[in-house]
Amino acid sequence: MEIENDDRGGYKRIHQRLGPTSRQPDRGGKVCFQWRAGHCTRHPCPFLHSEQDPSNSKRSLGWRNPSTGGSGGGPNNGGHQSKWGKGRHGENSNSNSNAGRLNGGVGTSGGDRPCKFFVSGNCSFGDRCRYPHSWSFGEGFSLITPLKGHEKVVTAIALPSGSDKLYSGSKDKTVKVWDCQTGQCTVSIPMGGEIGCMICEDPWLFVGIPDSIKVWNTQTGAEMNLPGPTGQVYALAAANDMLFAGTQDGKILIWRFNAATNCFEPATFLVGHRLAVISLVVGGPKLYSCSMDNTIKAWDLTTLQCVQTLSDHTNVVMSLLCWEQFLLSCSLDSTVKVWVHNSKEQLEVTYTHTEEHGVISLCGMHDVQGKPVLLCSLNDNTVRLYDLPSFNERGKIFAKQEVRAMQTGPNGLFFTGDGTGELKVWTWSTN
Repeated sequence: MEIENDDRGGYKRIHQRLGPTSRQPDRGGKVCFQWRAGHCTRHPCPFLHSEQDPSNSKRSLGWRNPSTGGSGGGPNNGGHQSKWGKGRHGENSNSNSNAGRLNGGVGTSGGDRPCKFFVSGNCSFGDRCRYPHSWSFGEGFSLITPLKGHEKVVTAIALPSGSDKLYSGSKDKTVKVWDCQTGQCTVSIPMGGEIGCMICEDPWLFVGIPDSIKVWNTQTGAEMNLPGPTGQVYALAAANDMLFAGTQDGKILIWRFNAATNCFEPATFLVGHRLAVISLVVGGPKLYSCSMDNTIKAWDLTTLQCVQTLSDHTNVVMSLLCWEQFLLSCSLDSTVKVWVHNSKEQLEVTYTHTEEHGVISLCGMHDVQGKPVLLCSLNDNTVRLYDLPSFNERGKIFAKQEVRAMQTGPNGLFFTGDGTGELKVWTWSTN
């Protein structure tokens, strides 16, 4: 996926066309408050018509997905689990110790959070506001464009490899298809129920809704419906020609792909969790599940038996992530735990990172320099970005409401979706 320069308008950094000119003084990169209010009539305007850092103006907003591989990967930390949570000089790292180290507003009179009126879209102070007017703080990444269309919380984002389409699912009961070149929503598909999750396992797109899973072949357009779940389907994963679905009643349902009929056939189900299964991830020979019952379970993919139950979290376990030999988990108990196998092939906690708020989602990727980065969405409407394995803070992303969905893309792209229904497209900088 490449970022193209495009000076013809549309979804791009508007300050390129309405920035300071030779006839107007440079106002120090200030954002036009009249533009922010939606009624600037100055041509050219001496202020920026964008929330972006003008130093990044050479990158345009076109974003494409010609990827033929996966969408991101895990860090290569060489198995040095002893380095987890250690800063650049070996000091312990946590979210509080890194406060004040970020650029873009930290240390100003307004603190390290954006103006609440800017977030709601009606700050009357404009460039005179003492609080930052920015959707992020930090170095190396920037906002490309928002994507507006959903009316309720975005619960899932999928980016099929080799496709020029981005898919998003929401509690507004629709799946929207976005053109990666224009940023426009091209199709809105009514699903008949709230979308609980969505994954892409090429060429298949799977969408979890109450009591069912909808399936599309993104290459042929073929559709099918997989009945069987009871209640909302909160989590999906695929491996070894099997589809796994975590459901509201605590079961994990399994379908097997039949190549002869090109269909998914019911196989069995796994029982063990007492409450809803809300995240599934496959790592090596195991399937990992987490639940509202505060536990994580490891299942052998060959025997489909539960081989370990982890009970270290004290509140709902919200999300799981496999990176190399490590399993990462996050919880409403405000912790991110890093697990590694011991000599008896049993998972144990090797590091616990503590936040001030509940952690609701994890996403892992590399920046453009190949450095591993962890994105942690918190229930204070922020996403924290951390270097791994040090957990040194790289930056923060702010949203109007909780970010429930995150997805990585090729070449430094990543996506967030919040509780208002707005998606945002971000990119890592080469600077």
